[in-house]
Amino acid sequence: MEVILGSEAIAAGRLTRGALRWNYTAILPGVYIPADARRDIATRAKAAWLWTGREGIIAGRTAAALWGAHWVDDTAPIELIAKPRRARPGVVVRNERIGGDEVCTDRFVPVTTPARTALDVARRLPRDDAIRHLDAISETTGLSVADVAPLHERYRTARGIASARSALSLMDGGSCSPEETTLRLWLIDAGLPKPTTSIDIGDNRWETVISMGWPGAKVAVEWAEHRSGLIDQVMAFELLQRQDWILIRALPNGRIGVIHRARAALRRRGVRA
Repeated sequence: MEVILGSEAIAAGRLTRGALRWNYTAILPGVYIPADARRDIATRAKAAWLWTGREGIIAGRTAAALWGAHWVDDTAPIELIAKPRRARPGVVVRNERIGGDEVCTDRFVPVTTPARTALDVARRLPRDDAIRHLDAISETTGLSVADVAPLHERYRTARGIASARSALSLMDGGSCSPEETTLRLWLIDAGLPKPTTSIDIGDNRWETVISMGWPGAKVAVEWAEHRSGLIDQVMAFELLQRQDWILIRALPNGRIGVIHRARAALRRRGVRA
């Protein structure tokens, strides 16, 4: 998506003032996009970076979206690390320390690395929201808790670092959606053993992936709407039956029920829960 500084485009002769006025829309002071362009989060991030004079670094939830949290709303505030500037609606600027090894380039725009992004969202967002972002970053980039550990020491006195450690300890790249993260946290917070995610099972007739569960006990948990195709539903269910798995299906408003059934299933399989 074309995002331009109007003054640069005119000075370079790429646009006339009339063409800029009629064909482009100002998204921030001096920053323009085509009038019919969609204002997605990547476009708005680049616009905010240009607005800082190309000195800002995309960070926080915006960086998480660029690293894989694709469900972040396109209208969410754009977050940057930059020198203080006059406040603008929809843009959050933080003037804080950042190391050169904590910055990389994505779509020609400086953005915090997955590790720094994870640290920032983990120390600023409520725990469950933070873990949804962390799981998405881990799933798409392969980020691990060990990758973030050096930043804990570097920013050991930063606000929210204790909360960050707690959230990062629960990061799991095997959770493939915010809903799966929610379900996983239901189970963990209820005191059940930490489930394994993205479990591959199969035989010579069918293969499938279970969202989460406990392979040793052969107990699986997934959202009721996890499988959209009828054939996949039937074949996966028959596969689980052949291999003696207990399958527990969860509903969005069924937190207590899924915890009770998971605990009962684990106990039947001899697992202390």
